[in-house]
Amino acid sequence: MRLENKVAIITGSARGMGRVFALRFAKEGAKLTICDVLDCAPVAEEIKAIGGEVLALKTDVASEKDTAEMAKKTVERFGRIDILVNNAAVIGGKDFVKPVEQLTAADWDRTLAVNVKGLFLCCKAVIPYMKKQGKGKIVNIASTVAFTGAPAFLHYSTSKGGVVTMTRGLARELGEFNINVNAVAPGVVKTEAVRAALSEEDLKQIVETQLIKRNIKPEDIAGVVLFLASDEADVITGQTLAANAGEYLR
Repeated sequence: MRLENKVAIITGSARGMGRVFALRFAKEGAKLTICDVLDCAPVAEEIKAIGGEVLALKTDVASEKDTAEMAKKTVERFGRIDILVNNAAVIGGKDFVKPVEQLTAADWDRTLAVNVKGLFLCCKAVIPYMKKQGKGKIVNIASTVAFTGAPAFLHYSTSKGGVVTMTRGLARELGEFNINVNAVAPGVVKTEAVRAALSEEDLKQIVETQLIKRNIKPEDIAGVVLFLASDEADVITGQTLAANAGEYLR
């Protein structure tokens, strides 16, 4: 198993990609802290059912208090933190997609609070433990729209551009401590949140822009995240790996 006895925190893991990441990590032997503003208990039960060890927390990644508690409780339970997957993000929901002139300051602030500030706070919380251990892996979930932009998605695409930039900055700062920081930039993954933001016709049109013409599933992204979190990626840092079925080439 590729993550045997590793301790991983996965944010935004009550549903969607985060849930799939958590189950894949558990199958690979990781001990898990799963956290979300939503109830993680059902996912925790799924992990226990396949023999995994799991701690489920209610965590708002935009709260410095919550993220500090997330790291502290993980170490109290498992003794260390080997991996952080920053998956929690705001996307979707009623009226999320809107032209720039219709975006409100509240729309902007909430999106960047979770997608950028939340990532920063989670990293800030776990980095002291990783430094003390002399090793760690941080995997940030970005998006193809960080490179392409997207109509009516300015707040989201801006936030994901911030994820890419923060990944590079953290990698430069943390390399001397043997902490790898990378990002995965998925294309459009057909999760609950994406279906709430985009119509079926929108999703079909996006598939037509891809070189590989099929929907991208959370399981497709889980394998990429697993690789970057594993010892196989020990000499990879500061990189953003696009997993987008060839929608955009960079």
